[in-house]
Amino acid sequence: MRIVVLVKPVPDTASSGERLRPDDWRLDRAAVPAVVNANDEYALEAALKLTEAHGGEVVMVSMAPPSAPETMRKALAMGAASGTLVTDPALEGSDVVTTTRVLAAALKDIEYDLLFAGADTSDGGGGVVPAGVATLLGLPYLSYAAKIEPDEAARTVRVRRISPTGFDVLEAPMPALIVCTQALGEPRYPSLKGIMSARSKELTTIALDVAGAEAGAATTTVLAATAPPPRAATRVIRAPADEAAQQVVAFLVERRII
Repeated sequence: MRIVVLVKPVPDTASSGERLRPDDWRLDRAAVPAVVNANDEYALEAALKLTEAHGGEVVMVSMAPPSAPETMRKALAMGAASGTLVTDPALEGSDVVTTTRVLAAALKDIEYDLLFAGADTSDGGGGVVPAGVATLLGLPYLSYAAKIEPDEAARTVRVRRISPTGFDVLEAPMPALIVCTQALGEPRYPSLKGIMSARSKELTTIALDVAGAEAGAATTTVLAATAPPPRAATRVIRAPADEAAQQVVAFLVERRII
């Protein structure tokens, strides 16, 4: 079984530094170290467990800046066999529409049984790229998976999808795109052997023309960004329960938005 995982390098939220460029309000990716998007690591872990149980390999696909290979090596160290990076100067400032189109174009020439993605990314939070990729590629879309059970003989996959009331059981033919959740298990730490072997694993970098995609104009533009107001001093209420409740209600009424 061959599983492709969509992986994105994102700015490390634990690092300090300027996050937005003052000229265009885009993320200043050069000012903050990059890490593998956390939700993508969960998707990668789920893929690795399935190939360990059923055989096969895991490969990665990413659209990111030219510096991405350094970050993607960590994912290779976790156990992925290889990776493909689509990078091009024309992609700077891309929005979710462009990202979706480029990833779908890159995936058209890759063979796989399943395509995994994280629920969202920490630098965007939209969570719509996987659905867009599935639509463009004509794949069944199985979201918020807490359990994944492929049946290679029947060429189907069954997913337990998290829902507000518990879970739904979905079944679809393969290949299919599955959005993975943290319920699938904690990502593993790369071993020393994995780190050493990652250096020799194939990480292919391709441009837009090779991927068969066009960047096009971004459909969204950030016009301005404003920092939130400084946090006000904490108010501590020390009073009997009834009186304290009245003070809390009065406090909330004073600050109600509507």
